[in-house]
Amino acid sequence: MGEISKAISHFIEHRFSLNDDKAAEPVIIESIRKNVDFKGSNLWALIFAVFIASIGLNVNSTAVIIGAMLISPIMGPVMGIGLGIGINDLELVKKGGKNLLVATMFSILTSTIYFYITPLHEAQSELLARTSPSIWDVFIAFFGGMAGMVAASRNERSNVIPGVAIATALMPPLCTAGFGIATGNWLYFLGAIYLYFINSVFIAIATFLITRYLKMDRKHFDNPRTEKKVTRYMVIMVLITIVPSIFMAYRIVDKSIFETNAKKFVNEQFNFPGTQVVSRSYQYSQNSKSIDLLLIGNELSKRELDSLRLHLNNYKLRGTKLKIRQGLNAKQKIDLSQIKASIIEDVFSKQAAVDTLKRQPIKKAVADTNVLAELKVLYPAIRSFGMGKMAIYNASAAKADTLSVALVSFRSALRPADRIKLEQWLRIRYRSEKIRLVVQ
Repeated sequence: MGEISKAISHFIEHRFSLNDDKAAEPVIIESIRKNVDFKGSNLWALIFAVFIASIGLNVNSTAVIIGAMLISPIMGPVMGIGLGIGINDLELVKKGGKNLLVATMFSILTSTIYFYITPLHEAQSELLARTSPSIWDVFIAFFGGMAGMVAASRNERSNVIPGVAIATALMPPLCTAGFGIATGNWLYFLGAIYLYFINSVFIAIATFLITRYLKMDRKHFDNPRTEKKVTRYMVIMVLITIVPSIFMAYRIVDKSIFETNAKKFVNEQFNFPGTQVVSRSYQYSQNSKSIDLLLIGNELSKRELDSLRLHLNNYKLRGTKLKIRQGLNAKQKIDLSQIKASIIEDVFSKQAAVDTLKRQPIKKAVADTNVLAELKVLYPAIRSFGMGKMAIYNASAAKADTLSVALVSFRSALRPADRIKLEQWLRIRYRSEKIRLVVQ
């Protein structure tokens, strides 16, 4: 047993070790330190990258945005802060923070100028995606920062750093913040800065954790009191950075869970014949949560609305307000773009259903032909066979029941026992209990 555990331990240590191709610590520190400064070529590269990213967001081009992220050197100061905290280098932390502030200000200023003078002022999908952070942005920044620090600590540079620059996406939120200022939309600005802050914080935290995992040497001071003071400042800075990010991460998770549950509730509960949801919005705040829906078609009764509100608890939406507006009138604030999008989505889904139905008869014809061949072996007197769905209406109830009807004809009369056998065989063959046999 001891040998097995040793073998497993050796396997894990061999596979996950970061010491084999690790660069010397001075080389790692110097490679990160030289990318912290924002002056000369670094600053010009940043400004050009901002212009390219702003154009990409403006024309909704993912490829252009990716190109801008590859050019941008903005990850340098963020990793510098994380490394500085990890090795007790207060000067590196200060330098990283100062240069990150400079880079942030120049980026926002450049993107604001671009969006102020551009004739295109419509917010495209790529831009809107940077205005509402989600929990996935936290994970991407965190794991991206870890990958970046691992790559920076290697002897040979790989394509990991460019990949991290694309994944963590520090540049687009700054450009979106500039768009918010240029158009006077402060919600866009706050959402984008929020995303940028999350990305920066979690990249720095990830860099710090990898630095400690690599057991890089920490700085020591001749005067113990000075060392204690610096350590205290480091802890305070880490706490100031981490505590708000944990709170924000919690809010993001809570909001994501709420929106997922709300969408599931609407999709599953609002399936009424003659009534359609054409506009939906989910409002989330610390004090209140609400689902706002606009319906067209047959109006729902008070009893149905009360029943829907009772179902909120089943979707972990306790305390959520359900606002339902029915019909279209001048007193209601209608989002025509959402109605248009809903109608287009409905048209495309119906067209897809029609296309599927067009293809089904071919497959069904082949299947029915195979069944007929099998029936010929069991019932040599069979003449024809067909299978189709039919709505059966009950005189005592308005609701219809859909059944599969099998129409079979024989050259001679079929005995009652054989008829029962055939119906049972068809139910097993088609894996359905709702089959009605009609014999001619």
